[in-house]
Amino acid sequence: MNEDKGARYHRLRRQAVIASTIFGAAWLGGLYASGASTALARAATRAGAALPPMLARPIAIVMVVAVVAAGYELVSLPITGYRGWFLDRRYGLSTESLPQWLRDHLKGFVVGLVLAWGAALILYAGIHVADGWWWLAVAVVFSLLTIGLATVAPVVLMPLFYRFAPIEREALRERLLDLCARARVPVLGVFEWGLGEKSTRANAALVGMGRTRRILLSDTLLAGYSDDEIAVILAHELAHHVHRDLWSGLALETVILIASLFAVSRLVPAAADLSSLPLVALVFGAVSVALSPVANAWSRRNERRADRFALDLTGLASPFISAMRRLATQNLADERPSAVTYWLFHSHPTIEERIAAARAR
Repeated sequence: MNEDKGARYHRLRRQAVIASTIFGAAWLGGLYASGASTALARAATRAGAALPPMLARPIAIVMVVAVVAAGYELVSLPITGYRGWFLDRRYGLSTESLPQWLRDHLKGFVVGLVLAWGAALILYAGIHVADGWWWLAVAVVFSLLTIGLATVAPVVLMPLFYRFAPIEREALRERLLDLCARARVPVLGVFEWGLGEKSTRANAALVGMGRTRRILLSDTLLAGYSDDEIAVILAHELAHHVHRDLWSGLALETVILIASLFAVSRLVPAAADLSSLPLVALVFGAVSVALSPVANAWSRRNERRADRFALDLTGLASPFISAMRRLATQNLADERPSAVTYWLFHSHPTIEERIAAARAR
């Protein structure tokens, strides 16, 4: 098989993701099938019984989630490390040492655990309060919280992992703010994103909502790309806000949430029982994964539209094409995936598809 470097890298990453998913599913299924989750739930309930009644159930939930999540993490950690650190180092995409990667991974696990605790508490409260319609009520609450997370992430979560500072290139800053004004997308400012401290990739983003919305340009992008290339890349990001792709994406995520939780309500009759938590997670995850190609197809549609908007706003077809080629090389894109791989895993059109569309305009 004649594979280029990018195709080989992404094939190995996909294999690692699939293996990690299988190992995690085996952990959850094994916990439930063996009766270990029943013993765990009983132990947590006994421990919570010593507390005031209002705290007993929440503490039991927190304990069970912590053990299930920690076990899942330990089972999948070797493959996660292979995918997230070893492969990136091997293919020149990571500049992190293993201790640095482990530190960041631990921070990510703690953040994920806190979110999992919140999700579980909402889930069981919804089951208790909303009875037969709990799956719909919980999905709505999850969606509202997602909006909150998207708003606070630039100021609360992202600084846990990266350095940010206002960019010093005044002419570029003014040019990008002018683009935002022309697109009628207000932003807080333009910030340099210290991605190069951990990766050789280049990237740009427009993150946050309302008063937290800001432009992020990686130091690797600022160091190697022209102002024209950066402007058209940002224009693409602006398009997602102009077209309200964040909101349509949230709506689609809500539909997937509803479908996943509805499946749990039908396939796990004892979902209210703490011992069923591994099975709840397994069913929820299976439905979410099964529906991910739908989300990917919607994302690709939005990305194509964002490319068209960027070209119309800036008129910079040549810089767009050069930026796409350079990003594909620098970020090691899979430029020619198979049809099946493209449908299952790709949230963006291929680089060649994007360049061909730009040339045709």
